[in-house]
Amino acid sequence: MRAMLVLALGLGPIVAAGGPAVAEDDIRAESEERAGNSGAVSVEPAPPDTLARLAAQRVAAMTVREKAAGVVMGHVPGTDPPTLGTYMSQTGIGGFILMGANIPADEARLAEVTAALTTDAAFPPLIAVDQEGGDVSRLTWDGLPAALTLKNAPASETRDAFAARAALLQRVGIGVNFGIVADVAPAPGEFIFRRALGTDATSAAERVGAAVTGETGSVLSTIKHFPGHGAAPGDSHATIPATDMPKTAWIAADARPFLSGIETGADLLMFGHLSYTAVDPLPASLSAEWHRIAREELGFDGIAITDDLGMLQAAGDPAYLDPVANAVSALVAGNDMVLTVVSSTADTAPAVVDGIVAAVESGQLSEERLDEAATRVAEARLLLAAEGRGMSACPSCEPVS
Repeated sequence: MRAMLVLALGLGPIVAAGGPAVAEDDIRAESEERAGNSGAVSVEPAPPDTLARLAAQRVAAMTVREKAAGVVMGHVPGTDPPTLGTYMSQTGIGGFILMGANIPADEARLAEVTAALTTDAAFPPLIAVDQEGGDVSRLTWDGLPAALTLKNAPASETRDAFAARAALLQRVGIGVNFGIVADVAPAPGEFIFRRALGTDATSAAERVGAAVTGETGSVLSTIKHFPGHGAAPGDSHATIPATDMPKTAWIAADARPFLSGIETGADLLMFGHLSYTAVDPLPASLSAEWHRIAREELGFDGIAITDDLGMLQAAGDPAYLDPVANAVSALVAGNDMVLTVVSSTADTAPAVVDGIVAAVESGQLSEERLDEAATRVAEARLLLAAEGRGMSACPSCEPVS
């Protein structure tokens, strides 16, 4: 996780659940010492371990249930700020994905929604959205170029489009974009073709890197759908697409856009419900081997997150009909955050949290693995707080009481 901080001087102390306050003054003091400057600091690189240290301190003070809640990204429909705020405060979950049913007609009202979801400004949730542009565009006022155009334009136009798109998200308090499709899709008839940034590995890699560059500093970038939807035909919303592509062929082609995004600094890697049978017959979202490859071979050190686990359930395979079991298996495999959207109700996230706690108590999920996941998520949340990202900058928005 990048450790460049823009210190938000108006924030209160960062308080670890059940523990002592961890003030952002710790970050400021270390930054000033490094700079040899005893005055106020507005932008200063923090020591590389600062955010990780503060995140570890916070997680160490959490109960198992608090840690379990922190690795869940949930969803309920609706745009009523009090209702959404109550959902977040009662569940204590670490993230929320905005879908079409959460998006009001204008920026000001959307900023009210994200403000309600942020029950603690010093430790904001990861508020995410699928804002690819074009076919997948939650913010209807986003008229910026999308993949269908950008794949045929210079990579600089991808960078500029995603920089402007990220600014739209920042204005309304959205801190995470699930917007960068790193799949390679050469044929117009393929499910993911219209959303992919390239028709071959070289062009896709160049544009994925450009998109991450464009988003840097405004939102946390996510590249998806690892290890690549293009090689696995079919719609993962309704089935588990499979391919027998050998790993050597994957490395030579479909891996390259993901590597480009990782090397450029992508903060999240979304694992698809895709089965590369030559590597592991399990869907990548539940595969420890694919998580090992991402970490050890591609060098990814950010947050691993599942694609919507409701999609996995909707595929109809009897092995994946239990959403709670899927979430536990995803964490055991190496995901740091589990995402639930399809068929999600106000009861879904609490049920997943209960299941994670039970898995720790039974030994199915080690507390060390949960701690690792919770710490990565906490580090990202502290980064957003410290940089003032994921908080509305919409000048026309009235404060929410």
